Amino acid sequence: MTQCTQGEFEFTGGGGGRRVVAAFDSAPVSSNGGVLLLREADHRIGLIEALSGCFRDGRDPDLIEHTVRQLVAQRIYGLALGYEDLNDHEELRADALLGLVSGKAKPGQELLAGKSTLNRLELSVDTADRYKRVVYESEKLDAVYIQMFLKAYEAPARRIVIDLDTTDVALHGGQEGRFFHGYYDTYCYLPLYVFCGEHLLGVRLREANQDGAAGAEVELARIIGQIRQAWPKTHIVVRGDSGFCREALMNWCEANAVDYVFGLARNERLRAKIRKPMRKAMVRAKRTGQACREFTEFRYRTRDSWRRARRVVAKSEYLPGKENPRFVVTSLTRERYAAKRLYEELYCARGEMENCIKEQLSLFADRVSSATMRANQLRMYLSGFAYTLFMAFRRFALAGTEFARAQVNTLRLKLLKIGALVKTSVRRIVVSLSSAHPNQGLFALAHQRLRL
Repeated sequence: MTQCTQGEFEFTGGGGGRRVVAAFDSAPVSSNGGVLLLREADHRIGLIEALSGCFRDGRDPDLIEHTVRQLVAQRIYGLALGYEDLNDHEELRADALLGLVSGKAKPGQELLAGKSTLNRLELSVDTADRYKRVVYESEKLDAVYIQMFLKAYEAPARRIVIDLDTTDVALHGGQEGRFFHGYYDTYCYLPLYVFCGEHLLGVRLREANQDGAAGAEVELARIIGQIRQAWPKTHIVVRGDSGFCREALMNWCEANAVDYVFGLARNERLRAKIRKPMRKAMVRAKRTGQACREFTEFRYRTRDSWRRARRVVAKSEYLPGKENPRFVVTSLTRERYAAKRLYEELYCARGEMENCIKEQLSLFADRVSSATMRANQLRMYLSGFAYTLFMAFRRFALAGTEFARAQVNTLRLKLLKIGALVKTSVRRIVVSLSSAHPNQGLFALAHQRLRL
């Protein structure tokens, strides 16, 4: 790129006939003033510190310029601020505020890690080699999700609902594990997400040439095992769509005292069982001109795949001009959950998980452009932990405000992207935030709450 040698730039005149002149002569300016709030949220939960202990650093300590903690912090905060690629960090190396929250002793004077150094972190293999000596330990990273989840509660929860879902992550190169998926009509990965409410409990990158429920028992065994070590008396319910209605998964839940509610794909045998309630809903719908639904339940067993009969709840709904039946299978009893309440209040609430997955994409979980699945798994980990940091920020700083449930993109725009002038002296670092920022009151409230 051509170096700028021009000292002053003149633009079209302003009001009152004044000249408009610009020059690159300011003290260091950052567009990321609100990242200081995120760092305060991290101090409350200790996320970056926990993550830095999940890597084995085989580098010579005397030759290290960027510690693992600094590298991890730089990537987490970078994703939170909207910088999706490692190439972006080549331009961010002198950003004083990103340097400050990443732990640099002289932010703005010490350069942050560039793309090549960050590549050594992200492209690690199972064992350290000459060029990639920072190795992540997936078991420890998985455990941090559960650690952060448990920290979010002051006391053990009486009951939790764990959601399972999968999504597609399109691939545009020759990545390891690349397969074509007929449903999504593209080459993709098929990551498995596990949530409890808005809390991310785990993400597992998977190849697309397998069933959507593949590996779900393994993930649940790990997650629920860790939760029960801390909360042995908590009632746990697992929830998922019909893609997770598998005999192996239901057997695992029943064998481990875990309740479940899964969608059940329609078939002619199931439709035959709801002919009367469907006819009743149709008559009411034609009389009122509105959609009507009836709820029934019955014991059901497949001809071959299920080893026993189970409780099935059916929604017999008639929309203008067509039937819309739905079925769910559950281990929950009628005494605990009547049919209508089970479907409308418990099962349908799983739709909120789709919004949580969309937030992962706002943090670039779909940027799986590395050649290996191991490196792409780390990228999904980092996006997930950036989301965990935002969750803590909302919980501690924004409860009861108009932004209490705001998504990542909104929080980034409204509270993080603030112009700031950074001045460093011997005794302190002064960050002068833009006086024209429209959300100063909310910034002040968030700061007050985070500093409690």
